[in-house]
Amino acid sequence: MIEPRMTVGIIDGQAEVTGSLNGLFSGNGVECAPGKFSARAASGAMVLADEEGREIARAPEIRLVAGKDSTLTLFGVLIGKRFHWERPEDQTFQGNLILRLREDATIAAINEIGLEDYLRSVISSEMNAAAPIEFLKTHSILSRSWLLAALKRKRDVQAKVAGAVTMVEEEGEIVRWYEQEDHDLYDVCSDDHCQRYQGITKIFSGQVEQVIGETRGKVIVYGGEICDARYSKACGGLTEEFSTAWEDREVPYLQCLADAPVQHDPIRTEEQASRWVLSEARAYCNTKDQAILEKVLPEFDRETENFFRWKTVYARQELEEILREKSGFDFGTLEELRPLQRGPSGRVYRLQIVGSRRTVIVGKELEIRRWLSRTHLYSSAFVVTAEHDPSGEVSSFTLHGAGWGHGVGLCQIGAAVMASQGFKAEEILRHYFPGTEIARVY
Repeated sequence: MIEPRMTVGIIDGQAEVTGSLNGLFSGNGVECAPGKFSARAASGAMVLADEEGREIARAPEIRLVAGKDSTLTLFGVLIGKRFHWERPEDQTFQGNLILRLREDATIAAINEIGLEDYLRSVISSEMNAAAPIEFLKTHSILSRSWLLAALKRKRDVQAKVAGAVTMVEEEGEIVRWYEQEDHDLYDVCSDDHCQRYQGITKIFSGQVEQVIGETRGKVIVYGGEICDARYSKACGGLTEEFSTAWEDREVPYLQCLADAPVQHDPIRTEEQASRWVLSEARAYCNTKDQAILEKVLPEFDRETENFFRWKTVYARQELEEILREKSGFDFGTLEELRPLQRGPSGRVYRLQIVGSRRTVIVGKELEIRRWLSRTHLYSSAFVVTAEHDPSGEVSSFTLHGAGWGHGVGLCQIGAAVMASQGFKAEEILRHYFPGTEIARVY
């Protein structure tokens, strides 16, 4: 295998894309000088214009190839889409720029880049570039594995059908999960749906270059296949099975295990879930050490506090409004949130929502998190209590929860704490992905 080149969707579905070419670019029969640019739809085509509004190129697709040492900046890139840390940023990238016009006259701005250059940004965007070097090594191998497995899976899916099956709807039940195959114009997106890729501005540590060089081409493998190496921010003490978050199949190296040097039993009953969520279990990701968190988390992630155990309280009417907005259903007076099935980390993947007008079962874990929050709940590992008014009607719901993210595979904060305690990258990967080995594929 040679190092792949790939396409990353940075901006999508926008009527206009603006940015700056920081150096010479060429493409579509033109040479583009440095300076600001804009791209917008016009008469069934896309028009690329300079800062003065002069037309540079007109076509359904415009591909600009970067000259030596040239970079590009895109303005107003939205990060953390629909999560509680959502915000716009101006981001600068290496590589080429592809602008593609969609049928609805919106534009996708896509970065074409080599895999190793992509990873330099990923490991500096997912976590802090100043994190412990063994953690950065861990993440580079992890992210490379996930990407190569995802690219292969996308090719396999496209060879069979146009798109992946990610939704099952039956009477009274909606089950959805999300994969990167949903991206039609590019390989992966740049946000948390795939992997964070926020350009070269986050690469401020010499450790990043060292780590990429030392791990070049390295992946984790199981049974001779590159691993679909999933990860989330904080598992809450127990990692989760693959099938809780995605399709119903077993992945041998993505099983429930304790994020700790001691064993924690998997969750089997509602009583166990309640005890677990309301406890302060011993776990690598259960850290209050601000020095470690400041070293490993990007600044906007440090705004998220109490991620190991958390609490959210909703007035009943507020949650009814959120559910109408997120699900499209009017449940009437909300009566009960009833977990029907949980994974072994305690994450709910089938939730029954009972109202006076409608009852619906929703899954899987991410869809539950989306329906029950204006952004996303930290995780679906929660237990519910309800307060009632004198008439017996529910007045409020309290959700006590554990962890941050889907919990499958590597726990980023747990792995960072392990690295700070002296564990090597190989040991960390073996802990979270049992039965795997490290191999170099190019």
